[in-house]
Amino acid sequence: MAVQVAGSVAFVTGGNRGIGRAFVEELLAGGAARVYCGARTPAEVPDELRAAGAVVVPLDVTDDASVVAAAQACGDVTVVINNAGLHGRDRLVLAQDPQMARREMEVNYFGPLNMIRAFAPVLAANGGGAIVNVLSVAGAMPTAFMGGYSPAKSAALFLSIIARAELEPNGTSVTALIVGSVDTRMADHVEGAKEDPRTIAATGLQAMERGERIRDTDAMAIEARAKYALDPVRWERGMAKVMNATTSLNTGRS
Repeated sequence: MAVQVAGSVAFVTGGNRGIGRAFVEELLAGGAARVYCGARTPAEVPDELRAAGAVVVPLDVTDDASVVAAAQACGDVTVVINNAGLHGRDRLVLAQDPQMARREMEVNYFGPLNMIRAFAPVLAANGGGAIVNVLSVAGAMPTAFMGGYSPAKSAALFLSIIARAELEPNGTSVTALIVGSVDTRMADHVEGAKEDPRTIAATGLQAMERGERIRDTDAMAIEARAKYALDPVRWERGMAKVMNATTSLNTGRS
């Protein structure tokens, strides 16, 4: 079930910046034969990625036609990295924008589901492959201050486990990455230590090569999951305090 980076043909959603860009860079550096960089706005893909060999593909993971077109155009893919994400920085029940949770679910859950459904036959036709879902520690436990992002990422975690069970007979593995705080635009409002996106990408690809089901990618993810396991009530109350201390809400999408 293990798929190696070297010689692979990979498709990365939201590959124009942040963790997605890091995955594109790590795949190219690791000897991938071809790396497709999916982006809602192709013009935003950095020249450095194009020069390095990334193949830019227009993609909106919430648009069925866009996803199907990408799968048809990229029939040689053996690795899919579902990275595109949306964090609305709004509350869930007491939301300023009641539609934000729906948009977060569309991008963070239905987006990966759309990609998996479209590319599963492609991977199977190519002898099997690997799918990597870039998730969040907020999806591994209820995280109040993340609003609709937390339940959307939680749904994507369940999706990863179910998809793995369905696709294993076709030789395709599915790996879920539990990511903590990373130095990206999406987390520019978060204080404290942040991981380099390249570190997250390198760890994620290592987990893929080993055929792992779930991998905590950084110290924050490991520590947070341990704290929640030891005392879930304390964790939930702590997240509620963080939420109630928040005074400004901005929107970020990758």
